[in-house]
Formats: sequence, C-alpha cells, structure tokens
Amino acid sequence: MSESLAPQRTIGMSMADPIETESSRQGLELLIGSNKFRNTNGVVRIQGKEQLFLESKPEQGMLFVTIDLYSDAGARIGHLRRNVLALNPADQFSVDVHRADDSMPADLPWVRLTDQSTGHTVLEVRVAAHKKIQVALGKFYSHKGILVNITPHYCRIGSGTALFGDVSENKGGTAVLG
Repeated sequence: MSESLAPQRTIGMSMADPIETESSRQGLELLIGSNKFRNTNGVVRIQGKEQLFLESKPEQGMLFVTIDLYSDAGARIGHLRRNVLALNPADQFSVDVHRADDSMPADLPWVRLTDQSTGHTVLEVRVAAHKKIQVALGKFYSHKGILVNITPHYCRIGSGTALFGDVSENKGGTAVLG
C-alpha cells in the first residue's frame, strides 16, 4: 500500500486561518480592580474555592454572572446563577442587568448586584471590550468569611492580601485571588 494518507480538502469547506483560530481559542481577560488576568476561562477562585464565574455572550448582547454569596461567618446566604437569583431566602439581594443595544456600538452589557438591606453594591461587572470583562466594584465575603473588597484601584482580600496593578497569564485556567 503506497497510497498517501494526506488529508483531502472537501469542496465547499475552507481551511481555517491559523491566526483566527488562535484568537478564537484565547480566553477572557478579566480586569479585577487594577489587576489583569489574561487568558482565563472566566472563573475566579477566591481563597481556594471557585466563587465567581463570568461569561460574555456578545451575540446576545449579554454578560452572565454567577456568584456564591456568603456571610461574614462563612455561611452561604445567596447564589446568583447566570443573572438570576437562585438562592435569596431573605430577599436580601437584587440584581440589575443591562443588555447591550445592537444599534449603539458603544453600548456594552453590565450586571449589578445590590444588598437591599444596606443599599451597597455587592458586585458590579461590565464588558470592557471583546473578550474583556471588568469587575469594577465588589464588596462580598469569601467562603471563609473574609471580606473581598474590589475598587477601580485595587483588590483586597481581608487585611493580608492586596493586589495593585498585577498582571497574570492564566493559560486558559482560573484567575486566583488570595
């Protein structure tokens, strides 16, 4: 058998551009405070537990946020799953979702989670650009009951860990805080 086993091209199918393929496989860039987590899968692990998951769906003009919410004692008090409050027994939290308007190219989606009892923003996330999601504000607790505080300038976990302007390459994995 001396036949070649080289792949044959099927009529009507085009070969993918290697640059385009590489770009499409590239993960999300998460901007958390002033920190950049490049090439992530959208998952944020806080103190060893995957607590936050971010998804951008530009074809739908949507940003989806999933987060577990804990008290300062580490008890689970809420769960936002893809922008829907799946666990909110005390009606403590409310969520606002902004869908992008296709007719306005500069209009980008965002999600804001608010603590109704205090009026404070628990988490504010927005699409910053294609494959870039910004966690602009956050004030919530980890599963260990440690305060996670995110501002445009820093990300602080308790009194021991603060991230200012760090850049991390994640190779398609999770972003790690604390």
